[in-house]
Amino acid sequence: MKTIKGPALFLAQYVSDEPPFNTLDGIAGWAASMGFKAVQVPSWDTRLIDLAKAAGDLGYCNEIKATLARHGLHISELSCHLQGQLVAVHPVYDTLFDGFAPKALHGDPDARQAWAVEQLKLAARASANLGLDAVGTFSGALLWPFLYPWPQRPPGLVEEGFDELARRWRPILDVFDTEGVDLCFEIHPGEDLHDGATFERFLEAVDHHPRCHILYDPSHLLLQQLDYLAFLDRYHARIRMFHVKDAEFNATASQGVYGGYTSWVERAGRFRSLGDGQVDFKGIFTRLAQYDFEGWAVIEWECALKHPEQGALEGARFVAEHIILVTDRAFDDFADAKTDQGANRALLGLGAVQADNACARHE
Repeated sequence: MKTIKGPALFLAQYVSDEPPFNTLDGIAGWAASMGFKAVQVPSWDTRLIDLAKAAGDLGYCNEIKATLARHGLHISELSCHLQGQLVAVHPVYDTLFDGFAPKALHGDPDARQAWAVEQLKLAARASANLGLDAVGTFSGALLWPFLYPWPQRPPGLVEEGFDELARRWRPILDVFDTEGVDLCFEIHPGEDLHDGATFERFLEAVDHHPRCHILYDPSHLLLQQLDYLAFLDRYHARIRMFHVKDAEFNATASQGVYGGYTSWVERAGRFRSLGDGQVDFKGIFTRLAQYDFEGWAVIEWECALKHPEQGALEGARFVAEHIILVTDRAFDDFADAKTDQGANRALLGLGAVQADNACARHE
């Protein structure tokens, strides 16, 4: 078994134009002071990283690692969530998602998608240069407007949607394979990959690509009322990244999982800072240790109530307290009788093994 690495912090919710959050050096010093051991870097934020430069310049990558090392930090992974979202956008969301791309591409869905695909390929090369083995992303969505089966979906609509999604992602996955980096899709509402069933459908559509994996975030599963512990039992072989995020679901007489168009504060299901929600993290960390998860426990702070800096400080302690230092020996080793084959056969009431018989069994 392996001990999970952490705590780490996803920087997307913290980077800003105000010091110390406006430079990699500044935010790294702050994160280290909170107790973090690594940071997950949003690859679209040029205040932290020049993705194109990192994809082609090993010296620049070494500078990034050295900047973090001065504060005792590592990079856990790069995040390409915004670019991944733009790989597949239903036209109804074109205007809303234009903000994820450079202004020069606004209003041009084809150019925006081409940019996003290139960004992901750059992230694969940058990750290899940084010595990282996984990247997090969203899948994007062509089918999300048809999530609820009313009006009745025409035959073949879902199949065509997933076939197209696979056509768009397969060349990207191939680049990740060339670079030796896993691409981890966050299972998330708003994406075509939003639960186990949709991930399985996509995995089949890309022919079980060896680089197609999962970023596990239990908060999104709890808010959909999935069994997020059984999810680990079923999909652990494909889980390569982990966002530690809490949530709560309190159904009322007026709303359930759809939320009734209410704000985050008023929703029946809402994200909470670590320890303030309903997620069973003891069960999660136990299973991740059991299944030899090799990655980082990365806090993604999202809370409708608590200040982000309080969430970071409390979250770092929360994760540190939940990481299981796996044992290197069995608890009953003190009672080991240290028998050999002869003693074992004697305990079974059997005679010694005859040499000729033993040889015959192996012929």
